[in-house]
Amino acid sequence: MEENYQKEGGAESRLVSNGCVNFRGQIADKDRTGGWKGSPFVIVNEVAERLAFYAIAVNMVSYLVSEMHQSLPNAATHVTDWIGAAFILTLLGAFLADAYFGRFNTIIIFSCIYAVGMVLLTLSASIDGLRPPPCISKVCEPASDKQTAFLYCSLALIALGTGGIKPCVSSFGADQFDESDPEEAQKKYSFFNWFFFAINTGVLLGITVMVHIQETKGWGWGFGVPTAAMIASILILAAGIPFYRYQKPTGSAFTRFVQVVVVSLRNHFKGVESGNEARLYEVGTKESDIFGARKLSHTKQYRFLDKAAVMGNHVGDDMYNIRWRVCSVTQVEEFKSFVRVLPVWASTIALSISFAQLSTFFISQGMLMDRKIGSFTIPPGSVPVFAAINALILVPVYEGLIVPALRRYTGHRRGITSLQRMGVGLFVSVFALVSAAVVEKKRRDGWINSLHMTVFWLFPQYFLIGSAEVLTYVGQLEFFYDEATDGTRSIGSAMFLSEIGIGSWLSTALVKMVERATGGEAEGWLQNSLDRSRLDYFYWLLAGINAVNFVVYVLVAWFYKGRRDRGRSGASVSDEVVVVGGLSRSMALEIVGVDYKELIT
Repeated sequence: MEENYQKEGGAESRLVSNGCVNFRGQIADKDRTGGWKGSPFVIVNEVAERLAFYAIAVNMVSYLVSEMHQSLPNAATHVTDWIGAAFILTLLGAFLADAYFGRFNTIIIFSCIYAVGMVLLTLSASIDGLRPPPCISKVCEPASDKQTAFLYCSLALIALGTGGIKPCVSSFGADQFDESDPEEAQKKYSFFNWFFFAINTGVLLGITVMVHIQETKGWGWGFGVPTAAMIASILILAAGIPFYRYQKPTGSAFTRFVQVVVVSLRNHFKGVESGNEARLYEVGTKESDIFGARKLSHTKQYRFLDKAAVMGNHVGDDMYNIRWRVCSVTQVEEFKSFVRVLPVWASTIALSISFAQLSTFFISQGMLMDRKIGSFTIPPGSVPVFAAINALILVPVYEGLIVPALRRYTGHRRGITSLQRMGVGLFVSVFALVSAAVVEKKRRDGWINSLHMTVFWLFPQYFLIGSAEVLTYVGQLEFFYDEATDGTRSIGSAMFLSEIGIGSWLSTALVKMVERATGGEAEGWLQNSLDRSRLDYFYWLLAGINAVNFVVYVLVAWFYKGRRDRGRSGASVSDEVVVVGGLSRSMALEIVGVDYKELIT
């Protein structure tokens, strides 16, 4: 590996090769920035943010039922919708980060929005006028429109803040490691594991300490402490500014994607061929024509899109932007990389439907079981602690014992590939739902005495779903970051995070469909009373969906060929297509019959 060196104050400094800069805008020095010097600030920030989010997520169903007087199915639906919106909004956050603000600035801006939402939520829980009065003799007055609007406004701001933070924070942490340096590349994969460890540390604190505070001090304190933690996390992240490596924004990737599609379609209808005799355009500079991004070598897959980079034919005189006439090979390959991961993305969404049950029906089961340990009673919102503790144990074990053992057997530096890791997680998730169905049937069949059935019966389903999450979540972090190009890293993170949002919405849709198909809230599988419901049937349905999804995923993963299998930037072109390098864009346009000076005037 070649090292980049620069004389600075009489001493040599090692410079990164991935285009990252320090806070002064200079090429970052490996010895002074990034690595484990910058990433701990990111990890601590993630702990605080996840603490705040899950303190809300696990308590919100109870808050909506007990304080806002909503029915259990409606409350569960509203919470899954809110979680879904938070993760779907990651696509917006990723777009703004990659196109305009950069990852760090996006995190700071949306963290402030998040904090404002937390303050409003705390006010909603603290001021009596913002909630309906307590129930009297089981007669509960519903919340007014203004009270509901105030609460939903606070939740909307928190969802928006989450959407801006989540796609950027893992990518920003990974940016601290230069992937062209083998030592730092290995540390990057360790970062993903410890980043997930940080998430579950925040989750654990959110569903234990924060729930305990809520149970003993009230809702105002229960939401107020996470608010303070969120504000503190912003200050912690800002403290690391001198130690970070920053990727410059590369412009709108979605605009570049549309350009590739438009130009390739136009050329297709003009009869342009992209076969072996085609001449494809690429800039002659060391960097690509995408600001801040390295060049990508040509690949044979999705030949149709190569028509956007074909030179040698006239493409018209009515376009006002150069890129709407001819795209570089790097721009086309960037879009190919995005298209290539879509089948993997689609075939892992079903697992997120199962994850949605962690903050809804799993907790509802625990509320109807014996939660005592001696004289201590586990709060309902703390029941997911089983999954969080499992993750905290499994991550160090996986990183310290399983990876080295697998590495000796497979020769792969991570033991198994990201796709294999995700597949194992999908497989485990099937058994998590089977366990949930079996336990729920046992609980329901003896529901008169279900309060004498210990909550530890839920441990197997929490343990298995937690294991599935450790395997798939970290696998997705690695996969989507590695397969993304320099200009789409945040979008890559947002893609897998959006699965959580889509899964939450699909869970809501599935609940509604099951309700209608089985007799509604009065007689169906999912009634307002869990003791009269057939939640076990619903779990069996989810287990079947996950089993079918696993088969589909195996087929998709079997035929998948990643970007790294096709060569990285700087690699030679491995097929017969001629890539025309060394040309400026004006020279390329002359070849296709367009006057560059006329175009830009």
